[in-house]
Amino acid sequence: MKRPKNKRRLPYTTRLIMKLAPKAGARVVLEPEWGFAGRLIYKNGVVRLFRGHILDMNHMGSAHIAKDKDFAKSLMCVRGFNTAEGETIFEDRWAKIVRSNRDISYAPSCADRLGYPVIVKPNSKAQGIGVALVSNKKELVCALEDVFKEDRVAIIERYLPGRDYRVVVLDGEIISAYQRIPLSVIGDGKNSVFYLLKRKQKDFIISGRDTKIDFDDKRIKMKLKRQGLTLKSVPAKGEKIFLLDNANLSAGGESVDVTNIIHTDFRKLAINLTKEMGLRMSGVDIMVTKGDITQSPRADNYYIIEINSAPGLGHYITTGSAQRKIVEDMYLKVLKAMGEKD
Repeated sequence: MKRPKNKRRLPYTTRLIMKLAPKAGARVVLEPEWGFAGRLIYKNGVVRLFRGHILDMNHMGSAHIAKDKDFAKSLMCVRGFNTAEGETIFEDRWAKIVRSNRDISYAPSCADRLGYPVIVKPNSKAQGIGVALVSNKKELVCALEDVFKEDRVAIIERYLPGRDYRVVVLDGEIISAYQRIPLSVIGDGKNSVFYLLKRKQKDFIISGRDTKIDFDDKRIKMKLKRQGLTLKSVPAKGEKIFLLDNANLSAGGESVDVTNIIHTDFRKLAINLTKEMGLRMSGVDIMVTKGDITQSPRADNYYIIEINSAPGLGHYITTGSAQRKIVEDMYLKVLKAMGEKD
């Protein structure tokens, strides 16, 4: 098979699909320039498409609903799953089109009702893009303005801290589960936060992790400010400094595997939610506010952050050889399932 014209290294997902496709009875035909998308042609005549980590696995309607956080949250609530209280806020022009009074001028009253701090996030973005914890009206408006550069709908939610988990489901089985820990650095008593962050970025590159830290991210500066710190501050030796509130691995977060210790009822919850949302494959993001995921879910100890129809696991695989094997086994199952005739 010819490699794309572009000489850059192929994306991880593409390389993995090329490695596993023959075992699933398929050959890969890549788009000719970037190698980011392509076709899987199976021996039985089935043809499937992929683009990055987005695979031809879930039905289009279900996948689109999952991508729309507000619609997905509404459906989850109807089916009895816990979600964080909140409201949608519309970009001013879009608010007029949909005839809603919930424009940016409405947002402060919503935040006041929920109680600061609150979470602000785009309605349709992924990988933690634009997610911010804000503590006052000024930060709220700034965060919403940033969201509206990328999305015409934002969500303001009550902040309920806890342990952040992702549970990956495929055809009624838990494939992996891991706790996500926000981006952080550990002080050495000599170097600044900025230096430690640059060193962390270098470590990502050495380990093969495709994570790019945005050193100009306003959220990092805001998080440091709340702790009385700046990028120039020198943390004490052994002191752990968290730099973001969202724990996405794509934003530099770390993971701790919990696949073998997740409580049976949380397993059932993730599997049932995936089924209720009409998905075969999903990443269910759960915040456990009391205890951890080894304990049974109750009405007051967890909520669903969101459900993803195309969970990217490229960052997860860099956390260890066991995780790499989990991802490869999962992708092989997915590729085989995609080859089944409709």
